[in-house]
Amino acid sequence: MSVRTILTDIEGTTSSISFVKDVLFPYARRALPAFVAAHGQEPEVRRWLDVVAAENGGLCQDDMIVETLQGWIDADRKHTALKALQGMLWEKGYGSADFTAHMYPDAVEALGRWHAAGHRIAVYSSGSVPAQKLFFGHSDAGDLTPLISGWFDTETGGKREAESYRRITAALGVPAGDVLFLSDVVEELDAARDAGLGTVLLDRRNDYPQPRLGEATHGHARVESFADITP
Repeated sequence: MSVRTILTDIEGTTSSISFVKDVLFPYARRALPAFVAAHGQEPEVRRWLDVVAAENGGLCQDDMIVETLQGWIDADRKHTALKALQGMLWEKGYGSADFTAHMYPDAVEALGRWHAAGHRIAVYSSGSVPAQKLFFGHSDAGDLTPLISGWFDTETGGKREAESYRRITAALGVPAGDVLFLSDVVEELDAARDAGLGTVLLDRRNDYPQPRLGEATHGHARVESFADITP
């Protein structure tokens, strides 16, 4: 078996959608006002708050920025500023052991096995890189960060844009055809395939009660578990 690079999504792929929506998002929404009040003038926090303000007509009050961000959380908006700030908030939650990150057992087992076999594993998620590292570092299966050798977020580009995957393969220093991308989102897989990557659709029953079959897969290989994937 040739050594291959596995690039994986998180939400709906290695981990349940419900954990993100029912635990992480509400935690960030609740904690955001006090966090901005306490840390809003720190350079890294201010940087992202100013991005939100500039994109919304120059909002000048932090409470208005907070309301905008909370609306984005409710809408599950994939905005880099929101993801960066959420990562800062989740760091506190993980550090206080308020929660651990959900990982599907089949994903934990496969990632460990692939790493031991010499496959390179990287992550590409809409969550910020710091948030990804917290997620894998504080998972309910323990610290999984030693398994991961590359981290990518939407600062690389949108997940439904082929150019993002070209940038990732260039950063990894491998041919696109040597990378296998795993995701639960068909449109992301379409973009990765357009960039020359191999693709696998994760169609977990816990996250997608109605199976996506036939034309709904857009021609991507479909599995319901990491156990069914051969790199």
